[in-house]
Amino acid sequence: MDEAWERAVEAARGGEDPGLVRSLTLDGALKCSQGRLPSVYLLQQFSQLRILSIANVGLTSLANFPYLPFLERLILSDNRIAGGLEHLVEAGLKSLRDLDLSNNKIQLVQDLAPLAHLNLLSLDLYECPITRLPEY
Repeated sequence: MDEAWERAVEAARGGEDPGLVRSLTLDGALKCSQGRLPSVYLLQQFSQLRILSIANVGLTSLANFPYLPFLERLILSDNRIAGGLEHLVEAGLKSLRDLDLSNNKIQLVQDLAPLAHLNLLSLDLYECPITRLPEY
């Protein structure tokens, strides 16, 4: 499965040195049959990344999310993520300000609790089941 990720990442970076890439878009570039991210090392090589978009690839888990110290915007829309947001905190995303989780499977307010440990300015939950709760 990592081979599909490797091909998608290679195509998205367009030959640019991974250490210089500031924005990487993998939207719909592959479909995760197992719903997981690739090896942490594949994305972690993008040490200067500011924007990462992994929309519509079938993610269900954020386990092993890479350490990307300068990541400011993360787009994970149109996946099947229902929880596990603590993996973003564990990844040490201290620069993350904008998180797009729209059209995922997040249902409960407590599923969002780990995000309190990040310095988010914007959280998009459009079309997530949680937005239909009275306490939302």
